[in-house]
Amino acid sequence: MKQVFLFLFLFIGLSNLIAKDISTYLIGSYVDAKDASQRLQDAGFEVLASYESVKDGQTLVFTNEALKNQGAKTGRAHVAVGRLFIDSKEKKISFTNPVYFGKAFMQDEYDARVFEQIAEDIKRIFTGLENSKDKLDENDLEHYHFMMGMPYYEDSDILAESSNTELLKKARTFKKGKELVFELKISDSTTLLGYSLAKRTKKFVEKIGRQNGAILPYTVCIENGKASALEAKYYIAVSYPLLTMTTFTTIATVPGAIKKDLAKAFK
Repeated sequence: MKQVFLFLFLFIGLSNLIAKDISTYLIGSYVDAKDASQRLQDAGFEVLASYESVKDGQTLVFTNEALKNQGAKTGRAHVAVGRLFIDSKEKKISFTNPVYFGKAFMQDEYDARVFEQIAEDIKRIFTGLENSKDKLDENDLEHYHFMMGMPYYEDSDILAESSNTELLKKARTFKKGKELVFELKISDSTTLLGYSLAKRTKKFVEKIGRQNGAILPYTVCIENGKASALEAKYYIAVSYPLLTMTTFTTIATVPGAIKKDLAKAFK
């Protein structure tokens, strides 16, 4: 029995030593939106939208067949897009790391080959990208939550329930479609929408760190008769892994405001 406990102790210790940190973002030298969009398209990516996530900063949302294939799996739609934040103020660019968000959003369905290849493709066309200071241990990503009592990936906000057709109709006509940043059909049963939050709500990005402006636009999944969004306490925390509890309390009303903003489209 002592030998069994010793083996388990050594195994757990070795696993912790092997585990590595994964950066949340890939940071590079400034490239303007037109150039960046062309590079992505030349490499086989489809650019879905360009969105002003903060003042003097915009997010390019892109996808490809590999991302859409992963996002077509039940409950995985949010992984179907990548994001590039172009900061015209600080003269930097920042990609959401496909490996980081792949592990976070795919969980036990994560396919390393797919997401590592996408990361390599991005690094090939945008040379010199470096890992961000934002990072998490790879063992923490699959079942990440900010702290005890906080939501996990699967704890989505259900915004509305109806047929996919009716939910999409409401989304497209809400405020004459002005809040809808992009629409991506992933499969016959799943569509991912990008939404612009209210001007007041989106200010949280400037407050806790414009460098992670790729967090916006916010995504809504229409799947099997439900409109849902990542619980904001989860999505903000996983996108800002260096965020402290003290800083989090300064935006305590934001998660509720995000859910309220998104739900309006489906009234």
